[in-house]
Amino acid sequence: MINLNSKIYVSGHTGLVGSAILRRLKKDGYKKLIFAKRSELDLTNQKKVLKFIKKKKPDFIFIAAAKVGGILDNDNDKAKFIYENLVIQTNLIHSAFICGIKNLIFLGSSCVYPRLSKQPIKEDYLLEGKLEKTNDAYAVAKIAGIKMCESYNFQYKTNYKCLMPTNTFGPNDNYNKFTSHFLPALIRKAHQIKLNKQKNLVLWGDGCARREVIYVDDLADACVFFMKKKTKCTLINIGTGRDYRIREYAKIILKIIVPNKIVKIKYDRSKPNGTPRKLLDISLARKYGWKSRYKLSDAIKKTYLSYLKDN
Repeated sequence: MINLNSKIYVSGHTGLVGSAILRRLKKDGYKKLIFAKRSELDLTNQKKVLKFIKKKKPDFIFIAAAKVGGILDNDNDKAKFIYENLVIQTNLIHSAFICGIKNLIFLGSSCVYPRLSKQPIKEDYLLEGKLEKTNDAYAVAKIAGIKMCESYNFQYKTNYKCLMPTNTFGPNDNYNKFTSHFLPALIRKAHQIKLNKQKNLVLWGDGCARREVIYVDDLADACVFFMKKKTKCTLINIGTGRDYRIREYAKIILKIIVPNKIVKIKYDRSKPNGTPRKLLDISLARKYGWKSRYKLSDAIKKTYLSYLKDN
């Protein structure tokens, strides 16, 4: 049973999701938190990971460490995306098993589901169709992580859960021009307009693709909730239950960041739209008693304030 004195290891603690989980655990009063910088532990090194887990002996592990990025980064760097994610998650999951750790949460992504999946997307739709080509390498790696957890649960009676969040954003996000996801990219572009460095906001594709997003503190809340919750299911979707077109997100962000400017939205149709729609069915998470709390506009405001602080 996990309690405030349990030893909890958060991998990827400097990233968007890992840092949010760490903040939440500290806020809740967990005293024995374990983490290591990349310079201290190479998660792609099997021997070092096993040695670290054996030494620290955590009671619970969050696998938030991953190589992530936007459409362009995923499409141009497929080899690294599939290799690094496969190796990191395999090392952590198998080391946990070897060391007798029965409980962990593996964090995936909604991109594991088919490109043209029925909407909203149920957990059962996994592997029912073709993946989105621009991020299929990353998706295949995450699917392998899900199947690894399911297999260990079946054969070794472990309690390895897989949470599949929708597009996540918030403090400590990546705003890099070439590797960011769409929402932090929109925040960066709107800020450039505010500084008069750009006149128009340019969207990739036609702006009609629909996306569901979740504030990272909501995701961290879900992680801690399911850390303590007994479930029969390995795979659980985490989202808000609402989605919008990319162009609608652009308008919301512009209204928050540059409320007194008239900004023209232009479309670069030479760039891909990505998956047409990704709306998760979150009925299973709600059945267990979890739901998101943050309003979209409030979450974007908080994220923008953190962006200003860090940039």
